[in-house]
Parts: sequence; structure tokens; C-alpha cells
Amino acid sequence: MTQLLKHPDLKNLLLFASIAVFIIACSLKAGDIEKPAAAKPFSGIPVDATVLKPAVLSDQLEVTGTIVANQQVDIVSELTRKIVRVNVREGSHVKEGTLLFLLDDADLQAQLERLRQQEKLALLNEQRLKDLLAHDAIAQQDYDEVSTNLRVLEAQIRELQVTIDKTRIRAPFDGKIGMINTHVGAVVSVNTVLTDIEDNSVVKIEFSVPEKYTNVIHEGSEHSFTTPSVEKEFKTKVIAKAASLSTDTRTLLVRGITPNPHGKLIAGQSARITLSLNSSDDALAVASQALIPSPGGYAVFVARGSKVEARPVQIGQRTASSVEIVSGLHAGDTVITSNLLRLSPGTPVSFVAID
Repeated sequence: MTQLLKHPDLKNLLLFASIAVFIIACSLKAGDIEKPAAAKPFSGIPVDATVLKPAVLSDQLEVTGTIVANQQVDIVSELTRKIVRVNVREGSHVKEGTLLFLLDDADLQAQLERLRQQEKLALLNEQRLKDLLAHDAIAQQDYDEVSTNLRVLEAQIRELQVTIDKTRIRAPFDGKIGMINTHVGAVVSVNTVLTDIEDNSVVKIEFSVPEKYTNVIHEGSEHSFTTPSVEKEFKTKVIAKAASLSTDTRTLLVRGITPNPHGKLIAGQSARITLSLNSSDDALAVASQALIPSPGGYAVFVARGSKVEARPVQIGQRTASSVEIVSGLHAGDTVITSNLLRLSPGTPVSFVAID
């Protein structure tokens, strides 16, 4: 190493490099050297907030119910007889009293004619003996026997007429005919279901409410509902409640009624009912996510200037997205609704959005 330093060319090169470094260092000014950027001051945890103001708040409950026809019966025969006419089409609308099915009544008509002829003779005999009795030409007993025979024949005619009427099966009310299960020529027996008829001019909505709300649902109250097949909201009016709870489900059966002039609602459909339980016109409500569970109930973070404080609150009714504050807050308070896990009393905050 000492021998390398004694080399004249190497010594000149090192001297030249040292002089160059010295000149460059001298040419730099203090202001030309970049200083590290100053750290920005901490302005607080970014949060969203809402300013409380009175508003209408409704407590709602959603339940599933079933649409039921206003009236529905199976059309059956009361006699074992052959069908001679089907007077209605499937799916048609009929009026009360419309003839639907006609059963064979030829033998009954023959019996009726025989009884009517016997009635005519019995009536002549009764009139003849009545005149004789008026002149004391016969005994009272003879007249009574003829008179009684006439009354028996009249009763038999009425009874037969009732049977004949049963061969004419008519619509019991206005409604829509369902599927027809028989045809002309078929022999039907007693209680054979020929078809069914439904009155859907109005429909009933049946649903069950939990035990907790049995005293909140009142007769006459109106509630909204929807069905999967119709993109429209309907209204139903409560007309009746069951006398007792179901012991299996601890729920109360409730029945509402809804007009159905266009027949869009069909019996058997499911319905999603939104029950309006309680309503407040001057409530203070906060978003559900603003609530902080605590050992004593609930609390919320309220902004005081640029810092937050924890405020215990009492809650009331709930909706799907908000909850009523019964006590602990006042109109105009600014409630923090986001970034709650990073907050504690006295934490500084900066507002990103205020509703």
C-alpha cells in the first residue's frame, strides 16, 4: 500500500479528486438542501353524524298470512240420481240461484201427478161431506176422516215437491265456478262433489301475530300487505280476532277483509302483511347502528365541539333501520353514526358527513 501511494500518477489523481469534492461542497448553500416535510397536525377520527330532529316514527311488524275467499262451498248432490244436464262452464261467474246441474226426476214427476189427482178427488169429497154435515146428514167423524185424508195428501205433495227441488242444483250465492267433476249421464250419490263455487268479490286475509302484540292489533285497524303475483300494495281492515291464543305457537289468529273488484287476489295466495303497531308524530330517532350496548342498557356518542362524549339513553319502538330515543337526547344533538369502535369519551373527531 505504501508503494502504491508513492506512485506519482496515483498521487496526482487522489489530489485532484479531493480538490473537486471540496469545490462542490463549497458551492452548495444551506437552503439548497431539502428539509424533511413537516407532519400534518392530527385533526380527529373521521366520522359520520346526524342532527336529531322530531319526526314521525311507526313501529311495524311483518308477518305472513293467507288469502281466503269470502265464501266458498262445494256443490254436492243430496240425492242418488243421474245427471241429465250440466248448465254451467268451468271458471264462469254465476249469479245466486242460477241452475248449475239438473238431475233425473221423471219418476218423481209421475208420483207428483198421481198425488195431485188424488188431491182433486179428496177435495171434492171434502166439499160434498161438508155440505151434508151442515144439514146434519152425516156424522162429524165421517167428515173428519175425509178432511184429514185431504190434508195428508197436501203434505205428501209438498214433501215430494221438496225432493224434486233437490234435483235442480243451484248456485247458493254470486261467485266463480271451479272445476266440474262430473258429466251428463253420470250417476251421482249423496254428497258427491260436483264442483265448487267461490265468492272473491272481497277476500279475507288471515294471519297470526305473536303473543306480545295481541293487545296492539285492534278491530277496525288498517294494515298494508303485498303478494308475490301483484306488484301493488293492498290494504286490509281487521274484522275479527280469535278468542284465544294457539297453545302450539302462542300466536293469535287475526282476520282482515279487503275489496277485490278486479279479482287479482286469489284464495290460497300468501300475503306479506306489514302491521302498524304504534305511531309517534314527534319522536327522536337515530340509526340503529348508532346504539352502543352497555351494562346499563344503551348509550350513544354525542359530539361536543370537536370531541365526543358518551350519553346513556332509553330506547322505545324500533323500525327496520332506526330506533326511538325516549330519554337521554334532545332535538339538535349531533349523534355519531360511524367509526364507533375507534371512539371513546373525549376522542377528537372530524366530520365527513352530517345528516
